[in-house]
Amino acid sequence: MPEEKKIAIFDIDGTIFRKNLQFELINELSWMNIFPRKVRDQIVALYTDWLEHQGTYEQYREGLVQLYEKNISGCKLEDVQRASKVVVSFHQNRTYIFAEQLIAKLRKEGYHMIAISGSPIEVVKEFNLSHLQFDAVFGSVYEINEKGSYTGKSLYEPVKDKGNLLKQYAYEHNMTFKDSYGMGDTESDASFLQLVENPIAFNPNNNLKEIAQQRGWKIVVEKKDVVYDMTECINSNLL
Repeated sequence: MPEEKKIAIFDIDGTIFRKNLQFELINELSWMNIFPRKVRDQIVALYTDWLEHQGTYEQYREGLVQLYEKNISGCKLEDVQRASKVVVSFHQNRTYIFAEQLIAKLRKEGYHMIAISGSPIEVVKEFNLSHLQFDAVFGSVYEINEKGSYTGKSLYEPVKDKGNLLKQYAYEHNMTFKDSYGMGDTESDASFLQLVENPIAFNPNNNLKEIAQQRGWKIVVEKKDVVYDMTECINSNLL
């Protein structure tokens, strides 16, 4: 039997990438007049509500998904791929220091690297090709008809159960969870963080912070160019 490979799994948006790939893709599609220009104002409003504490990050994320699904119908795959290339070429280096350092360390140690994102697979694949170069990436998949146009129907959303995807992937590829690593920033990542031996809640929202506290997970916060290990402070209620 072949030797089992060690695995590391990352969320992308807010964990590796400082912003949200889906936001940037929608923004670019609007500038390219593939989506209506008013859509740009709508995503800015969603983002502003989150910044000003008028809504949660999950509401912001779900709002982006709804806008994308509403406007993608009738658009061509080649246009979304073209917009994805523009987004990644401009934003690919806007990543977190801690994530980049951990990825470099684990890659050097021979880990099998995967990422799971709620953003559309087209922009996730482009980000991986141009920057991450992970062994596998997963993103939301939307139906395309025989003419190469989107129907507007969602076929697969990995964000709904990242843990199940990881378990299936690990089984199919003979992966071991011994010494495994995982890093995410919201409660949707908890389903895979609970599977790994070294879970990291990175810049967590409040829901993930509470889960991490209850389970004794490592909590890391990066502010500007400084990285803080907040595990002891938060778990000891010193803050």
